[in-house]
Amino acid sequence: MTDPPTPPLTRREAIGLLAASAVAAGCTDEAGGEPTRGPTRPTPAVRMPVVFVPHGGGPWPFVEVGFGEKAEFDDLAGYLRSVPGLPKRPPKALLVVSAHWEAPVATVMTSPAPPMLYDYRGFPPASYRLTWPAPGDPALAARVRGLLGAAGIASAEDADRGFDHGTFVPLKLMWPEAEVPTVQLSLIRGLDPAAHLALGRALAPLRDEGVLIIGSGMTWHDLRAFGPRSYGVSEVFDAWLRESAALAPAERDRRLARWADAPAAREAHPREEHLLPLMVVAGAAGADRGALAWKGTFAGTVQSAYHFG
Repeated sequence: MTDPPTPPLTRREAIGLLAASAVAAGCTDEAGGEPTRGPTRPTPAVRMPVVFVPHGGGPWPFVEVGFGEKAEFDDLAGYLRSVPGLPKRPPKALLVVSAHWEAPVATVMTSPAPPMLYDYRGFPPASYRLTWPAPGDPALAARVRGLLGAAGIASAEDADRGFDHGTFVPLKLMWPEAEVPTVQLSLIRGLDPAAHLALGRALAPLRDEGVLIIGSGMTWHDLRAFGPRSYGVSEVFDAWLRESAALAPAERDRRLARWADAPAAREAHPREEHLLPLMVVAGAAGADRGALAWKGTFAGTVQSAYHFG
């Protein structure tokens, strides 16, 4: 005995069956009509590293500056050009702490199109025609102020400030197309190293938001003593710095907060504005230890760069 023939499905039944199959496969929208690619999971955040770089002097290497050696300039320029390859993903934006901006409180640039600030003098005319027209990022500037406020750190904003040479010179080497939105953040007048470590800690969440934090300074900066005669003493301080950056975070930060007790500290930095961007970077590094990324010379003095994370 054979089973009776199955009656054909009505159009409504056929649509219902297709919808049920698609839902079971996870590939329809809620209305059960059009197939989709199925449920997606948020892409996990990729934590950005944090970077301290030496920015050199004046408008080098784009203009003849009258000091230093081509070989050492080429070496530092080559390192700086390598920095964009460090993050696992291209950054959404850059936050730069330059040694060349101090303000009463931590201050961020808010212009959507920052101008150039040629904060050097005595160089050839071409030095004052350099451009690096990266867009600003007012939303990032607001986020920075929000994080600082949540940490109890006073802040302000500056809608007119332009990119100083601590930013545009190294970043012109790193991102010559000037396509990545960039915001500058000032140092805090008074130059307290502990305050700048705290500043970096407050900014650490930006690392999970696609923002690459860059400290731009120098590990030796005595304008009266650049040259080969200072090589030995600059190496003394740089050796201490290399050792300190690689320590466990608590000890690293303790030493950096008391950097002036280091061997040859005040010979290296009669005034510490060029070292403090490293404090901000170390604060933002959190549990990540520092690694020496580059070591060379600039105008005869030992300089070094550090990556964390």
